[in-house]
Amino acid sequence: MGSAFPTTQWSVVLAARASTSTEARAALESLCAAYWYPLYAYVRGRERDAEAARDLTQAFFADLLGRDFLRSVDRSKGRFRSFLLASLKNFLSHERERARALKRGGGMVPLSLDAEDAEGRFEREPVDSLTPEQIFERRWGLTLMERTMERLAEASQGGAQPAQFERLQPYLTGAEPSIPYRQVAADLGVSEGAIKTAVYRLRREYGRLLRQEIAATIADPDEIDDELRHLLTAVRPWAEDERA
Repeated sequence: MGSAFPTTQWSVVLAARASTSTEARAALESLCAAYWYPLYAYVRGRERDAEAARDLTQAFFADLLGRDFLRSVDRSKGRFRSFLLASLKNFLSHERERARALKRGGGMVPLSLDAEDAEGRFEREPVDSLTPEQIFERRWGLTLMERTMERLAEASQGGAQPAQFERLQPYLTGAEPSIPYRQVAADLGVSEGAIKTAVYRLRREYGRLLRQEIAATIADPDEIDDELRHLLTAVRPWAEDERA
């Protein structure tokens, strides 16, 4: 696996602030497509009606991607999640009229939002104990981690032992699963030491890929460690519930 960061980087968008750039627009659209659910969860945390939350989220993306978004980007605030949430809050301050106007304008849906899946996921959120902002931060972190695991799984499928990855995946983040290494080793016909080595390597690769995912959403690579700490803080209290 290569070491390059994902090509759809927030830094691409920021670098194109002063000019028209199809590359920057494509980068923003890709990032929005990847991270739409944390925004839906934020809106849903404020809205009782799931359909209204879906329409508002889609209207926000139609507004964001349909205008000169680059001029609204503050270069000094280099985190994509901060830009998105601030933009959403500003949008929601004029939400009703603007959402209706966008729907009258042809119902453009710039992103494909799986409303049924989104609502099912939201029903599992601890909404009674979290603010909409906390739900957003939690979901942002979990989405980064999910994308990282998907990349690791995809890379492992091309290797010689995809079945081993499936068995070892529960060991890669958080607490140790209840099934001991020796049982997994016996099931797969390898030594316990081989399983421990494989878990170590997968955890190391997971960490590398997670840093890549984070790098794609910030402007300055020097901020990766701070963003990683923020992510872990946001998701840690509910990580066990998420895996359950």
